Amino acid sequence: MANGDLTPTQPADLSAAPTRERILDAALEVFADKGFHAARMDEIVDQSKTSKGAIYFHFPNKERLFLALVDQFADLLERRVLDAIRPQNAGMDRVRVAVETCLDTFSKYRRPAKVLLVQAVGLGAAFEEKRSAINDRFASLIAIYLDEAVRLGEIAPVDVEVISLAWMGAIYALVIRWVTTGEPTPNRIVAALVPALLRSVGYEQPRREAA
Repeated sequence: MANGDLTPTQPADLSAAPTRERILDAALEVFADKGFHAARMDEIVDQSKTSKGAIYFHFPNKERLFLALVDQFADLLERRVLDAIRPQNAGMDRVRVAVETCLDTFSKYRRPAKVLLVQAVGLGAAFEEKRSAINDRFASLIAIYLDEAVRLGEIAPVDVEVISLAWMGAIYALVIRWVTTGEPTPNRIVAALVPALLRSVGYEQPRREAA
Protein backbone atom coordinates (compact mmCIF):
# COMPACT_ATOMS: atom_id res chain seq x y z
CA MET A 1 0.00 0.00 0.00
CA ALA A 2 1.52 3.30 -1.02
CA ASN A 3 0.38 6.68 0.23
CA GLY A 4 -2.72 5.14 1.76
CA ASP A 5 -3.69 3.44 -1.51
CA LEU A 6 -4.10 -0.24 -2.29
CA THR A 7 -1.48 -1.61 -4.65
CA PRO A 8 -2.69 -4.45 -6.86
CA THR A 9 0.63 -5.89 -8.00
CA GLN A 10 3.38 -5.00 -5.52
CA PRO A 11 3.69 -5.81 -1.79
CA ALA A 12 4.09 -3.01 0.70
CA ASP A 13 7.57 -1.75 1.52
CA LEU A 14 7.61 -2.72 5.19
CA SER A 15 10.65 -0.58 5.95
CA ALA A 16 9.01 2.62 4.77
CA ALA A 17 5.27 2.22 5.06
CA PRO A 18 3.60 3.89 8.05
CA THR A 19 2.60 1.46 10.77
CA ARG A 20 -1.14 1.77 10.18
CA GLU A 21 -0.75 1.02 6.48
CA ARG A 22 1.50 -1.96 7.20
CA ILE A 23 -1.15 -3.32 9.55
CA LEU A 24 -3.88 -2.88 6.93
CA ASP A 25 -1.72 -4.56 4.28
CA ALA A 26 -1.12 -7.49 6.58
CA ALA A 27 -4.76 -7.72 7.65
CA LEU A 28 -5.84 -7.79 4.01
CA GLU A 29 -3.60 -10.79 3.36
CA VAL A 30 -4.74 -12.68 6.45
CA PHE A 31 -8.46 -11.95 6.09
CA ALA A 32 -8.47 -12.77 2.38
CA ASP A 33 -6.69 -16.08 3.00
CA LYS A 34 -8.46 -17.26 6.13
CA GLY A 35 -11.67 -15.31 6.49
CA PHE A 36 -12.69 -13.10 9.36
CA HIS A 37 -13.44 -15.75 11.98
CA ALA A 38 -10.34 -17.89 11.40
CA ALA A 39 -7.96 -14.95 11.24
CA ARG A 40 -6.00 -14.30 14.44
CA MET A 41 -4.53 -11.00 15.53
CA ASP A 42 -1.21 -12.74 16.20
CA GLU A 43 -1.02 -13.66 12.52
CA ILE A 44 -1.56 -10.03 11.56
CA VAL A 45 1.17 -9.02 14.02
CA ASP A 46 3.60 -11.45 12.37
CA GLN A 47 2.60 -10.46 8.83
CA SER A 48 2.91 -6.73 9.54
CA LYS A 49 6.17 -7.06 11.52
CA THR A 50 4.74 -4.81 14.21
CA SER A 51 3.52 -5.56 17.73
CA LYS A 52 0.15 -6.39 19.20
CA GLY A 53 0.28 -3.08 21.05
CA ALA A 54 0.79 -1.20 17.79
CA ILE A 55 -2.23 -2.91 16.24
CA TYR A 56 -4.48 -2.18 19.22
CA PHE A 57 -3.29 1.42 19.26
CA HIS A 58 -4.75 1.91 15.77
CA PHE A 59 -7.59 -0.61 15.92
CA PRO A 60 -9.26 -1.51 19.25
CA ASN A 61 -10.42 -4.92 17.99
CA LYS A 62 -10.49 -7.24 15.00
CA GLU A 63 -13.90 -5.95 13.92
CA ARG A 64 -12.69 -2.35 13.64
CA LEU A 65 -9.65 -3.50 11.68
CA PHE A 66 -11.84 -5.41 9.26
CA LEU A 67 -14.21 -2.48 8.80
CA ALA A 68 -11.26 -0.17 8.16
CA LEU A 69 -10.21 -2.43 5.29
CA VAL A 70 -13.71 -2.32 3.82
CA ASP A 71 -13.78 1.49 4.08
CA GLN A 72 -10.37 1.78 2.47
CA PHE A 73 -11.38 -0.28 -0.55
CA ALA A 74 -14.67 1.61 -0.90
CA ASP A 75 -12.76 4.92 -0.90
CA LEU A 76 -10.40 3.60 -3.57
CA LEU A 77 -13.30 2.39 -5.70
CA GLU A 78 -15.12 5.71 -5.47
CA ARG A 79 -11.98 7.70 -6.25
CA ARG A 80 -11.24 5.61 -9.35
CA VAL A 81 -14.80 5.94 -10.61
CA LEU A 82 -14.87 9.72 -10.11
CA ASP A 83 -11.47 10.15 -11.78
CA ALA A 84 -12.57 8.06 -14.75
CA ILE A 85 -15.87 9.84 -15.40
CA ARG A 86 -14.52 13.38 -14.97
CA PRO A 87 -13.40 13.81 -18.61
CA GLN A 88 -16.49 12.07 -20.03
CA ASN A 89 -19.55 13.73 -21.52
CA ALA A 90 -22.57 13.98 -19.23
CA GLY A 91 -25.13 11.21 -19.45
CA MET A 92 -24.64 7.68 -20.75
CA ASP A 93 -20.91 8.12 -21.40
CA ARG A 94 -20.48 8.60 -17.67
CA VAL A 95 -22.84 5.73 -16.86
CA ARG A 96 -20.85 3.37 -19.07
CA VAL A 97 -17.44 4.48 -17.77
CA ALA A 98 -18.61 4.31 -14.14
CA VAL A 99 -19.73 0.69 -14.56
CA GLU A 100 -16.60 -0.28 -16.50
CA THR A 101 -14.34 1.34 -13.88
CA CYS A 102 -16.16 -0.38 -11.05
CA LEU A 103 -15.64 -3.77 -12.73
CA ASP A 104 -12.04 -2.91 -13.62
CA THR A 105 -11.27 -1.98 -10.00
CA PHE A 106 -12.68 -5.24 -8.68
CA SER A 107 -10.58 -7.14 -11.23
CA LYS A 108 -7.36 -5.31 -10.32
CA TYR A 109 -7.88 -5.60 -6.56
CA ARG A 110 -9.08 -9.17 -6.15
CA ARG A 111 -8.13 -9.61 -2.49
CA PRO A 112 -9.94 -6.53 -1.14
CA ALA A 113 -12.88 -7.36 -3.40
CA LYS A 114 -13.01 -10.79 -1.76
CA VAL A 115 -12.93 -9.22 1.70
CA LEU A 116 -15.74 -6.80 0.85
CA LEU A 117 -18.03 -9.12 -1.09
CA VAL A 118 -17.34 -12.56 0.37
CA GLN A 119 -15.67 -12.44 3.78
CA ALA A 120 -17.99 -9.74 5.16
CA VAL A 121 -21.13 -11.78 4.46
CA GLY A 122 -22.96 -13.00 7.54
CA LEU A 123 -20.68 -11.30 10.08
CA GLY A 124 -23.46 -9.49 11.92
CA ALA A 125 -25.42 -6.27 11.84
CA ALA A 126 -22.44 -3.88 11.87
CA PHE A 127 -20.88 -5.55 8.84
CA GLU A 128 -24.15 -5.79 6.94
CA GLU A 129 -24.85 -2.11 7.58
CA LYS A 130 -21.39 -1.27 6.24
CA ARG A 131 -21.88 -3.40 3.12
CA SER A 132 -25.30 -1.87 2.55
CA ALA A 133 -23.94 1.66 2.95
CA ILE A 134 -21.19 0.99 0.41
CA ASN A 135 -23.65 -0.53 -2.03
CA ASP A 136 -25.94 2.50 -1.68
CA ARG A 137 -22.97 4.82 -2.14
CA PHE A 138 -22.10 3.42 -5.56
CA ALA A 139 -25.68 2.86 -6.65
CA SER A 140 -26.27 6.56 -5.92
CA LEU A 141 -23.38 7.51 -8.21
CA ILE A 142 -24.85 5.47 -11.06
CA ALA A 143 -28.30 6.93 -10.37
CA ILE A 144 -26.91 10.48 -10.72
CA TYR A 145 -25.56 9.75 -14.20
CA LEU A 146 -28.68 7.88 -15.26
CA ASP A 147 -30.68 10.96 -14.23
CA GLU A 148 -28.39 13.05 -16.44
CA ALA A 149 -29.03 10.71 -19.36
CA VAL A 150 -32.80 11.01 -18.86
CA ARG A 151 -32.60 14.82 -18.77
CA LEU A 152 -30.48 14.83 -21.93
CA GLY A 153 -32.99 12.59 -23.71
CA GLU A 154 -30.47 9.77 -24.21
CA ILE A 155 -32.79 7.28 -22.49
CA ALA A 156 -36.48 7.25 -21.60
CA PRO A 157 -37.48 8.07 -17.99
CA VAL A 158 -36.77 5.14 -15.66
CA ASP A 159 -36.73 4.54 -11.91
CA VAL A 160 -33.02 5.28 -11.54
CA GLU A 161 -32.90 4.14 -7.91
CA VAL A 162 -34.24 0.68 -8.71
CA ILE A 163 -32.13 0.36 -11.86
CA SER A 164 -28.89 1.39 -10.15
CA LEU A 165 -29.45 -1.01 -7.24
CA ALA A 166 -30.24 -3.83 -9.67
CA TRP A 167 -27.07 -3.07 -11.63
CA MET A 168 -24.95 -3.18 -8.47
CA GLY A 169 -26.54 -6.53 -7.61
CA ALA A 170 -25.57 -7.93 -11.01
CA ILE A 171 -22.02 -6.58 -10.68
CA TYR A 172 -21.61 -8.03 -7.19
CA ALA A 173 -23.00 -11.43 -8.20
CA LEU A 174 -20.54 -11.85 -11.05
CA VAL A 175 -17.56 -10.47 -9.14
CA ILE A 176 -18.31 -12.79 -6.20
CA ARG A 177 -18.38 -15.74 -8.56
CA TRP A 178 -15.08 -14.67 -10.10
CA VAL A 179 -13.21 -14.11 -6.80
CA THR A 180 -14.37 -17.50 -5.49
CA THR A 181 -14.06 -19.66 -8.64
CA GLY A 182 -11.92 -17.71 -11.12
CA GLU A 183 -14.71 -17.71 -13.70
CA PRO A 184 -16.06 -15.90 -15.63
CA THR A 185 -12.93 -13.81 -16.14
CA PRO A 186 -13.10 -10.02 -15.72
CA ASN A 187 -12.75 -9.50 -19.48
CA ARG A 188 -15.76 -11.73 -20.14
CA ILE A 189 -17.77 -9.97 -17.45
CA VAL A 190 -17.08 -6.52 -18.89
CA ALA A 191 -17.69 -7.60 -22.48
CA ALA A 192 -21.05 -9.23 -21.74
CA LEU A 193 -22.41 -7.33 -18.76
CA VAL A 194 -21.83 -3.67 -19.66
CA PRO A 195 -23.75 -3.77 -22.99
CA ALA A 196 -26.54 -5.79 -21.33
CA LEU A 197 -26.93 -3.23 -18.53
CA LEU A 198 -27.00 -0.34 -20.98
CA ARG A 199 -29.58 -2.08 -23.16
CA SER A 200 -31.73 -2.65 -20.06
CA VAL A 201 -32.47 1.10 -20.02
CA GLY A 202 -32.94 1.30 -23.78
CA TYR A 203 -29.46 2.52 -24.69
CA GLU A 204 -27.49 0.90 -27.48
CA GLN A 205 -23.76 1.54 -27.31
CA PRO A 206 -22.31 3.06 -30.50
CA ARG A 207 -20.14 0.52 -32.30
CA ARG A 208 -16.95 2.53 -31.86
CA GLU A 209 -17.51 2.77 -28.08
CA ALA A 210 -18.36 -0.92 -27.83
CA ALA A 211 -15.18 -1.85 -29.69
